[in-house]
Order: sequence, then structure tokens, then C-alpha cells
Amino acid sequence: MGDNARNPHIYFDDFEELTGKIPASAEAGAEEVGDRIKMLREEKGLSIEELSKLTGFDVELLQRIENDEVQPQLGTVIKLSKALDSAFGRIVSGVGDKLYSITRKDDRKVISRSTSQKGRKKLYTYMSLAPEVKGRSMEAMLVQLEESPEEELSVHDGEEFIYVLDGAVALTIGKDAFELEPGDSVYYLSTTPHFISAKSGRATILAVLYEG
Repeated sequence: MGDNARNPHIYFDDFEELTGKIPASAEAGAEEVGDRIKMLREEKGLSIEELSKLTGFDVELLQRIENDEVQPQLGTVIKLSKALDSAFGRIVSGVGDKLYSITRKDDRKVISRSTSQKGRKKLYTYMSLAPEVKGRSMEAMLVQLEESPEEELSVHDGEEFIYVLDGAVALTIGKDAFELEPGDSVYYLSTTPHFISAKSGRATILAVLYEG
């Protein structure tokens, strides 16, 4: 963390009261992501081998995702959604049916957790903030990041905006590394290799992803 001169003029003592806490039950719904990917693949009449060729992901990894042994990172989901000609939001939070969405603190939809490709390390847990909007091109999420010693750089289409709410965040974009504190934000093109995690312990961010 930086010195007091760098601290933003925002106080986060009441952070949990302001934003709510991602509950331990956040893993509920994790199975849905793998199920939706499998359903979309079968709807298109694709084999896992064909999906592997379209995405560059190993067949074994795709099988583990569909079997819920690995929970895919958001960049992985975006690549899969492109290959399956489906909206990213449909995979992570389902199809919306409204023109707008007001999400109350206690009504946030817990979506899933993401793990490393080996499935051994939880990287982050995320909640969708506007899953009901039909045909949306952006996905707004409250994300609880975990500390991760392994950098699995992600590259995919789209753009991302990150705003740090709580904790210290370690961010790599290309060859540059940054530490972000509460009140800091970053906007980048997702086609640039990137990786984000808690610097230590946990951190919470607001993430807005645009598919492009």
C-alpha cells in the first residue's frame, strides 16, 4: 500500500455496508456455466474436438470445464462465447428479458467462481449486477479477487474497466505491472495480455466488460 499522500479522498471503513459482501455460498451456480457451454456446443452440433480447434483450448480443458472440474476465467468464457456465436452474458448469467435493470444490494445474482486451468486454485468469485437486460453488450460485475502466485495471462476480444473498491490489486498489462489501491481504476483493451489478482489476501473490484 502507498503512503497517506496517495490515499484517495474516499473512505472505505463502511465498505461492507456500502457494497455488501460476496457470500461463501457464491459457488452456487458455478455448475451452470459448464452446463450452458455444453448446451450451446450441442445446439450448434459441435464436438468438443471441433470447439477445441475453434478456440485453441485443449480438449481436456474443455471437458473439465463442461464437467465443472474447472471454472473458466472470464477471458476463457468470452473466447468460448465467440466460438459458439453466443453472447458472453448468456453463458455467465443467462438470457435477460428486460429493457433495463435496477439491482438492489441484497438482490445481486451470484454467478460463479473462476479457478486456474488445473482447477486447484480459486482465482476470483463474481456477481452479476445487471443479468436481466436483454441483448446487453456489457457485463457489470462485483468481483472478489484472490491472491494468486501463478500468472495466467488472458487475451480476448473486447474492453475492460476496473475500479478497485477494497484491498490491494496486482495488475499486469503486457510487460507492465501495477499495484492498484481503493479508488484507483484502469481501462484497457482486452486484446493486450493481462492478469489481475489480489496482491495479498483478498480484494474487491467493480469490473465492466465489453465484448466488442
